[in-house]
Amino acid sequence: MLAMVGIAPGAPPHNRPMTRSALDTFITQSIARSRAAASPADCVLALAPLMLDLIEHAGDFLQPEHYRSDPAGYTRNLIHETPDDGLSLYALVWLPGQWTPVHDHGSWGVVGVVEGVLEERNYVRLSPDRGADEGIELARGGAILLNRGAVTSFVPNPDHIHITGVPTERPRAVSLHLYGRMMSNFNIYDVPARSRRRIQVAHNES
Repeated sequence: MLAMVGIAPGAPPHNRPMTRSALDTFITQSIARSRAAASPADCVLALAPLMLDLIEHAGDFLQPEHYRSDPAGYTRNLIHETPDDGLSLYALVWLPGQWTPVHDHGSWGVVGVVEGVLEERNYVRLSPDRGADEGIELARGGAILLNRGAVTSFVPNPDHIHITGVPTERPRAVSLHLYGRMMSNFNIYDVPARSRRRIQVAHNES
């Protein structure tokens, strides 16, 4: 069941025609730059400036369905996926008090904040990463506050482990997330149990 539509301040009205030029340019350049990159680190270095420009034009292409939210948890609204599942772009909507579980991605990613303040709390892996799902020792790391216009990125191997969301005292946040694969699953971590498991994650279609 899809969440109810919530419209952000400054979001395009229902009768406004969609302007895809900024989005189309972003997708085209992201495909080209990601294919040319020699490593995930090179990839996010090349794509971060594109995301910085994209969030400045978010009002030109984001539609009401991209602002859908759900009181039960943060919402992932798909904007674009490439036919080979090599890239996927989502608008994530975070209501006050909504957080991800502690998770990783298994991919590189670039994130830009369109509205509000997105908080990221990082974890540092102390145990060797041998691909096992047990015996994982994590320590809490630093926190990052990403205001409107901010861009951040991450790479795998070692993967970026964190929890992301919005505290109850802050207003809603909306962010754009570009991944190097179709982000339909990821690992979540049980920190006290020192374990992880892979889960499937749903999204709303455009």
